[in-house]
Amino acid sequence: MTAQVSQITRRAALAGLGASAFAGRVPRADAAGVAGAGRVAVVDWALLETFLALGLPPAAAPELILYRRLVVEPAVPETVADLGLRGALSFERLAMIRPDVVYGSNYSAWAAPQIERIARFRIFDLFLPGEPPLARIEAMTVAVAAECGIAGRGRGLVADGARRFAEAREALRTASAPPVLLVDVGDAGHVRVFGADSLFGDTLSRLGLENAWRGGTRYSANAPVGIERLAAFPDAFLVGVGPVPPDARRAIETGALWRALPAVAAGRFALLPPCDAFGALPAATRFAGFLTDALLHRSGRSAG
Repeated sequence: MTAQVSQITRRAALAGLGASAFAGRVPRADAAGVAGAGRVAVVDWALLETFLALGLPPAAAPELILYRRLVVEPAVPETVADLGLRGALSFERLAMIRPDVVYGSNYSAWAAPQIERIARFRIFDLFLPGEPPLARIEAMTVAVAAECGIAGRGRGLVADGARRFAEAREALRTASAPPVLLVDVGDAGHVRVFGADSLFGDTLSRLGLENAWRGGTRYSANAPVGIERLAAFPDAFLVGVGPVPPDARRAIETGALWRALPAVAAGRFALLPPCDAFGALPAATRFAGFLTDALLHRSGRSAG
């Protein structure tokens, strides 16, 4: 049987299951400041997604060019200043912006000594080894909104996400979806496998789907593993979350080892568009929409 790689399109987002539905639901605030919190900067993409989904673009955030390519939604306006790399922030630029408060996650806690010389630093623990993150992400969303004087908007965003998860779960309920094996393709021969403590793995649970990977992980994913390990899951639906490096994409399309994998050979394989593995509710709903579309398409049904 000839393996076919499914490239899932934006149909799921257009069907209302993607994170783009968050955009435009609330009025944008001036990037110079956020009501109730003062002038705000963020140093973590999960917080950036959240502020944008709440309609409150911050004054500054890191790696915006890469964000626009890998995270995509919610869109970041040109008015947001770029603070450089997440792992090598420009503290000089941050000081020039003069924020009243800086928001980050436990991933950016390393920068606390430098940031706290500039402004108050609000840190949320979002991704912890062995613990599903969505409940903490929802709590962070509500807390951020409350601190900005829009508590109702935050609760609404969480409720809207829960509704979208429920809609996708119901759509998948009768689809008899197999266990799902989620991977991030690193190169032609290696992948990261997402576990239950990842954003994507936790989203699987919200959708009523089984994660085929039962083994341990290293901070949300077991990385890297050789693609030959994927042959141990012959009945799973294999999902690659983009972006995929060009050499790896060529291997997926024509490589003998990839084509020999049981899931690929049986046509139970899809590549999804880019989604932020360490994002917030917008990333989770974007992923849920594309995954739902892939699974329904596999069974002859479409989400779009």
